[in-house]
Amino acid sequence: MILFLRLAFLFSVGSLAGWVLELFYRRLVSSKQWINPGFLVGPYVPLYGFGVCTFYLLAQIPLNGIAVVIIMALTVTLIEYIAGIIFIKGMGVKLWDYSDRWGNIDGLICPLYTVLWGILGAMYYYLANPFVKTSLDWLQDNLAFSFVIGLFFGIFIIDFAYSSQLVVKIRKFAKEKGLIVLYEDFKSTIFNQMKLNKEKYSFIFAISNNVKNIEEHLNAYKEAQIERTHEIKRTIHLFIRNKVKPKNKKINAKEKN
Repeated sequence: MILFLRLAFLFSVGSLAGWVLELFYRRLVSSKQWINPGFLVGPYVPLYGFGVCTFYLLAQIPLNGIAVVIIMALTVTLIEYIAGIIFIKGMGVKLWDYSDRWGNIDGLICPLYTVLWGILGAMYYYLANPFVKTSLDWLQDNLAFSFVIGLFFGIFIIDFAYSSQLVVKIRKFAKEKGLIVLYEDFKSTIFNQMKLNKEKYSFIFAISNNVKNIEEHLNAYKEAQIERTHEIKRTIHLFIRNKVKPKNKKINAKEKN
């Protein structure tokens, strides 16, 4: 029971911290926009919650610190891959996409992010673990705080049910159109569409639960994906015309001489 309470506490803290990390990553690095990260509406990303729980459990292994950090990185990478497969196969959405990263597998995991998980694991093992143990000891002596944890999971479950309804509607559309919806790109499309129409954008409820609104956003997303594909084809065509063909002509001219 105590172990369950500890893991529940770590899951909630890790999910909240991960949400903050992903929020600023999207704003400063990836989309350059304030996009609510993750699958859920509220301020939490469960993958990080599972990650922190994994770090805590693996930190107890009596091995060399470097070996433990490597195991942490590989384990969380495996969790990330399984979670990604579940969403693609079961829900028709892709929550993240590493397809442009070297060495990626199905666009869900790649060496770069395994290294980043390793860095987070090292920070936990060498810096945070002693404070985590102290906090968990305090939690064990102050079980009344478990009410806050219970409140978190109550909100979390309601949020999960609400967000799942959205994904069911998205999955139906994706299946009909033969698409796999990239969730973050979908949110960015909504943001750009609302901005273009000078409509108020809801940071929390970016994807409305109204069927009509979802279909409108998904159709806009589909058109954006088609345009992106055409743009890539045009870029490849121009590259071949301007770079490859002139070289071939020079080679042929030299051979004739």
